[in-house]
Amino acid sequence: MNQLDPTNGKHYFFAGGGTGGHIYPALAVAEQITRKADGSSVLFFCSSRDIDARILSQSGYEFLPLPAVGLSLYPVRLMQFCLQLLKSYYFVKHVLMAYRRNAVVIATGGFVSAPVVFAAKALKIPVYLINVDTVPGKANRLLARYAKKIFVQFEQSKEYSPNRQVEIVGCPLRSDFQNPDRHKAFSDLALEEDKKVLLVTGASSGAANINDAMLSILSELSNFSDDWQIVHLTGMLHIDEVKRAIEGLDITYHAVDYYDDMPSLLAAADIVVGRAGAVSVAEFAAVGVPAVCLPYPYHKDNHQYKNAQVLVDAGAAIIVDDNVDSPTQTANDLLAVLKDLMANESKRQTMATAAKNIGTTTAADQIAKMID
Repeated sequence: MNQLDPTNGKHYFFAGGGTGGHIYPALAVAEQITRKADGSSVLFFCSSRDIDARILSQSGYEFLPLPAVGLSLYPVRLMQFCLQLLKSYYFVKHVLMAYRRNAVVIATGGFVSAPVVFAAKALKIPVYLINVDTVPGKANRLLARYAKKIFVQFEQSKEYSPNRQVEIVGCPLRSDFQNPDRHKAFSDLALEEDKKVLLVTGASSGAANINDAMLSILSELSNFSDDWQIVHLTGMLHIDEVKRAIEGLDITYHAVDYYDDMPSLLAAADIVVGRAGAVSVAEFAAVGVPAVCLPYPYHKDNHQYKNAQVLVDAGAAIIVDDNVDSPTQTANDLLAVLKDLMANESKRQTMATAAKNIGTTTAADQIAKMID
């Protein structure tokens, strides 16, 4: 940030990374902030994971990867966590020092947020927290006490915050979600215009369990080959495995490692199968697509299940348990739900309408206006 004048405009520092779920809400708010065209600057502190660089390098914003790592109670990893936390803290504090009089920190959670928030508090820089999960993660629960305001997606999230300055605004989504262009996805991925789209996604990093379940039921889904095609976002680590498994299929199958324009792809979808991260469920609702959610099964607080339940209660989604002890059961349950939905247009339309009724695309703009 040496090219910036610390005395000119306001400087917004975003903290979060490791997954798209931490980065995309921040990008949505940054987009609204930079629309003011008042000389403000934006910089992201992110993790050193490949997914962060892949997303942020396309955004046009400057970003600085931190060596911070996730918390682990194993002695060696705990020591690494502490050392990297301190290293990141001092690095961030050095960066923020020159801008402290005109700076704001906006954190979205995760292990990257902690050293940035701690450095901000040491320099008396205002901190805002964005929490989009129904149940805040460990980092957000820890950092909530330092926040001037906390922005949440769900009413249920308020009970987890000791801070009374909680604003229920929804999940910040990129402006492209306000008017998504479904035809762009059809063009980019060479989809067939006369066929419906079943979209399968494991979010930004992919989901091995969902991939495995889908691959095991493909022969059954081939019965829908006349009317349906499948787009499968496999994750970068799984693309080769999936491509080998789909060779010779009857049903049209597009395996893609990653696709950034989720607004257009979700708008093109007639059904989406995926995890239930907070950003994902917000995107499903904003576009109005019927969802089959397989919540991530390894979180102790089961927060993805609670995220998905919001859609289910509205009539916009169906939950299929990712049964890690019985992958066959997961696949069978998923197949039963998909066969029913793919054959029932009326049910899909009802779910789509229900999703649209609870979706919102205004959160990013609201947050940008409330940050001072």
